[in-house]
Formats: sequence, structure tokens, C-alpha cells
Amino acid sequence: MQISGATASGKVDQGVVDKALSALEEAGIPVKSSNVVGNSGAIRFHDGDAQLIAKDLVKSTLGDDYVVALNLASTMPDWLASFGASPMNLGLDLRGGVHFLLEVDMEKALEPRITGFIEEIRSGLRKEGIRYRSAKRETTGGIAIKFTDPAEQLKANAWIRKNFRKFIISVDEGSSEQFIRLKLTDSALKEIQDYAITQNLTALRNRVNELGVAEPIVQRQGVDRIVVELPGVQDTAEAKRILGRTASLEFRLEDTKGDLEAAINGRVSSRSELFPFKGDDSRPVLTVKKVIVTGERVVNARSGFDENSRPQVNITLDGRGGKLMNRATRDNVGQRMAVIFIEHKERTIVKKVDGSFVSKKERFVEKYAINVATIQSALGHSFRITGLDSVLEAKELALLLRAGALAAPMYFVEERTIGPSLGKENIESGLMSVVLGFVMVMVFMVAFYRLFGVFANAALLMNVLLIVAVMSLIPGATLTLPGIAGIVLTVGMAVDANVLIFSRIKEELSNGLSPQEAIRSGYDRAFVTILDANITTLIVAFILFAVGTGPVKGFAVTLSVGILCSVFTAIVGTRSLVNLVYGGRAVEKLSIGYKAAK
Repeated sequence: MQISGATASGKVDQGVVDKALSALEEAGIPVKSSNVVGNSGAIRFHDGDAQLIAKDLVKSTLGDDYVVALNLASTMPDWLASFGASPMNLGLDLRGGVHFLLEVDMEKALEPRITGFIEEIRSGLRKEGIRYRSAKRETTGGIAIKFTDPAEQLKANAWIRKNFRKFIISVDEGSSEQFIRLKLTDSALKEIQDYAITQNLTALRNRVNELGVAEPIVQRQGVDRIVVELPGVQDTAEAKRILGRTASLEFRLEDTKGDLEAAINGRVSSRSELFPFKGDDSRPVLTVKKVIVTGERVVNARSGFDENSRPQVNITLDGRGGKLMNRATRDNVGQRMAVIFIEHKERTIVKKVDGSFVSKKERFVEKYAINVATIQSALGHSFRITGLDSVLEAKELALLLRAGALAAPMYFVEERTIGPSLGKENIESGLMSVVLGFVMVMVFMVAFYRLFGVFANAALLMNVLLIVAVMSLIPGATLTLPGIAGIVLTVGMAVDANVLIFSRIKEELSNGLSPQEAIRSGYDRAFVTILDANITTLIVAFILFAVGTGPVKGFAVTLSVGILCSVFTAIVGTRSLVNLVYGGRAVEKLSIGYKAAK
């Protein structure tokens, strides 16, 4: 279990780890060892069950200032690492890694769209000269427009039905108040949900790419969930922090007309909003509610340094965002603008009920100002954010903005590591399948082809070694459970080439050729058939690699490498062994399982 700060600049010392250890000891959860490396701490457990139980308890103990994530750490000895050795790249099903199941908050995804529809309705009704009392969002997710004049309600009903076909519209007539209620159709609701999932998938893939994970899996599951699998990830705390954060920004003008002292005491006007300043509660910021631009308009973000060598983030907006920013800052030179960071979080509360621990998750929104600066001149598409605590924080903020804004907040529904149980079982099963296939093929070859079968078995062993060697040399190549299936398949295909050659040699011997001539003819004439058979399989492997994802690509890679290695070992390897035994001398009989082989 890895413990790190909730922000990039957060640090974990021995005191934090000791606090977690005390909570675990009090709960009776055994711990194997603990240590602090760099800015994070690690606690090792004897098994995965203890690890899962301890996670929620430690998270509840340490609070929201720390990220507690499940992890798998390598146990490779230092003496082996000193030789430059490193583990082979294995997929999530073999090496282990982290599996996240995230749930997209569809209610939050609907809110901005409904708000946008309400603004359109208000603007349209004013433009048409139709008087209404109010237009607001209902708790059920629909829109309610209130009228006092039935004639105005009638005109509004005709206009709304013409311009808002995505809604089911109902008219509610009363004695003193009339309403028009709008509810999204199922198709419109599905369209918004699909957009939210698609946007979040794109943002997550960009963030995973920034993490540099080999063969990750990011895919939709069901209506509102996304599966993320990161094989071989060691710093799962960083992955969890970056994947789960919404990193939504809002640029707002400071409210110079508002009463800051009154707002601090709880009396905030309807046109203003009060935000704490990051890391300093004594410096609250009062801003106007109207947002200039949001993080959705950011097309690029890079961390760097200002003229005083302090960390900053250079931001580039899209065309629409640049125009809005220019218009707002052009008219407010000399005033201050605040950058508001908005983050949807989830906290775990653990209570002991009847001797067992019960965990409950609470969701909340955290908003604070990360920068307040005076507008010196009109801004455009490009500007910078300063006032960040560290280079790490600047890099993380730039990464999240560059990866793209989330259409809706996401929460971790499930988190688990694969390795101690499933990964170990998969490795054992995979190795057992390779060994069984290898042994059965060896017995078959020796029984049918005698000494030539021994040659084939030696080439088969060389083939497997070559596959592993080549796989370890290919940058980014990952061995998965389907990849092991590809190795088992190539074991059979490798001897298939030898069977063709040996059968051809037997046929030439039966035609009366001498042993030496039969060997030469068998290898020469079988070559074309072997080449044709393997090329067709290789084409299929290339197609699998081109269109497949994740484990399918792993299977295609091992299959392709296995085909090339099997052709080499069958033609060059066994031929070398045959020449070593039978070459350079007169031979009267071949040990190839053919009685008349003289």
C-alpha cells in the first residue's frame, strides 16, 4: 500500500507512516514491513486480503490530504539489478498491476447542459417579447417555466415546441400560476450520456499516455462506467491522483464592488462568490459569479518558469476562448482576475459496527483560488498562471489541462491489484501449458522420427528460447496470457515444419535415393511449402496486431515472433544438427523411423 500527498507538492514522512501503522495495529491487521522512499511511504502486507482491508482504514485515518493506493513492488534482489537485469514486460494478467473501475456522475454531466438550455429559453423568450415569471431546473432534472398570464403561456408553448424538439413538453394550467415543463427525451438523454463517456474516455486515454504505461486498457463498461487497467504500474498513487482528478479551471474577475468582510461572515450577494485561497485560509477571494472561460477551452498547457525562476503554467486557449478572454480583460485592465480550481472528491469514513469495520463514501466539491493577478493588458489566446508551489505541481496541472477536461466528474468504484493471486495462477497455468505441450510434442517426435525427432526437439527448445529473447528486446513488447497461448501455438507450428521435411525425406528414401540425396532433396523441396504456410499465418498475425488492442496485440506479437523463429530453427537449426551427425561421411541408414531407410 502506497501513501503519497494529495497534491504533487505533498510529502509523506515517517510520522505519517507511523500514524497509519498505529491505526493498523489497533485494528489487528498484521504488517510485514514499512518504509519511506522519496516523497511517499509504503507498507507491505503478507497477503492481498489484509491489503484490501487496510486501505479504507488508513485512508480514513490520514484524511483527504493523502492518497492511499494499492501497489505491487518488485522483490528482485539488488545483486541481480546491479547487473542491469530487469523483469520482462508482462501484461496485467501476468505481471500484475492496477485495475480501476470509475463511475461517471451523470447528474453532474446533465447540469451544464440543462443550465445551457435554460439560458437559451430565457434569451429566446425575451427576444420574442414573451413575458414569463421564472425558468429554473427542477429536482427531477427537467425545466419548469412559470407564467402568470395564460396568453403568454400559450405563445411560449408554441415557440418552445418549435425550437426545442429534444424535450417532452407538458403544459400545467392552474388558477393563478401556469407552468410549462420540459423533460429530455430518452434519445437526447442517451446522447448527453454518450458524449460525457466519450469525452471522459478521451481525457483518460490522454492522461494514461502521459503516464507512459505499456498496453493500457481504457474502455467503457455499461452505461456510466469506465474500466482502466494499467499493467506493471509501480506508482499507483500518482496514477490514481491523475486519473481521478477533474482539474477544472474557471477564470473570473474579482468582485471589487462586493463587501469582502460581509462575505466572510456569511453574507454573500447573489452576484458574488467567495473562495478560499489555496493553502492560506486568511486570504479569501471574492469573485463575480460570471465565468470568463473554463478549462474546456484549453487546447495546450506547458509547465515552465517565469522571469524570477518560479514555476508557471503557459496556457493556450481555442478560438472562442481567446475571444472571450480578450473581451473580458480588455474592458477590465487594472482589475484583478482569479483562477479557480474545481475538484470533485470522495472521502471514505470507516466506523466500527458490531466488531466489524463498515466504510461509507461521501462525495463533495472542493473549490479554491490558485492564483489572483492584476490584469496589466488585454489577454488573448496565450497567457500564464503563476503562484504555484512547486515544479511538480506546475507539471501536474499542465498535464491535467493538456489531457483534456472531463465532461463530468468520476469516482473510483473499484480498485484492485492483480498479481499475488490471479497473476500468479495465470503464470503457473501458462507455464504448465507450455511444458505439457512441449513434452507431448517431444515424445511424439522421438517416437515417430527417432534421431531426427531428437534434432527437431533441440530445434524446438531453441525456438522457445529465441521467442523469449526477441520479446525481451522489442521496445514496449508485453507478454500476456494470450501471448503465452501464442507460444504454445508456435510450439506445434515449429515441429509442423520439421514434420514436412522429415516426411519428404522418407518419401525420397522410398523412391530409392541415397540418404545424403534424400536429406538434401527433403530440405530443398519442403522449403517452399513451409514458406507458403507460414506467410499466410504471418499475414493474419499482422492483421490482428493492426486492428487488435491490449491482449490481442500481445498474442499477435508472440505469434509473429514465433513464426519467424520456427522457420529459422526448422530450416537452419535442424539442418545444422543433421549435417553435424550425417555430413562428410558415407551413410547407409538414417534413424528417421523408416524401416527401409537404407
